[in-house]
Amino acid sequence: MAVPKKKVSKSRRDMRRSHHGLSAAAYEECPNCGELKRPHHVCAACGHYNGREVLEAADAS
Repeated sequence: MAVPKKKVSKSRRDMRRSHHGLSAAAYEECPNCGELKRPHHVCAACGHYNGREVLEAADAS
């Protein structure tokens, strides 16, 4: 059975995990209404995607 010969230091362990951090979520401006939305998602404010309305706009009234 494979057993480590020496203890792995916190520094070496954390350097190995340096790529495991979370990146910030990407947002872009909706070309129809100007609200921020996720790329490749329907705009929650106006219901547009790829230049056309795919959902009814959510009215605030």
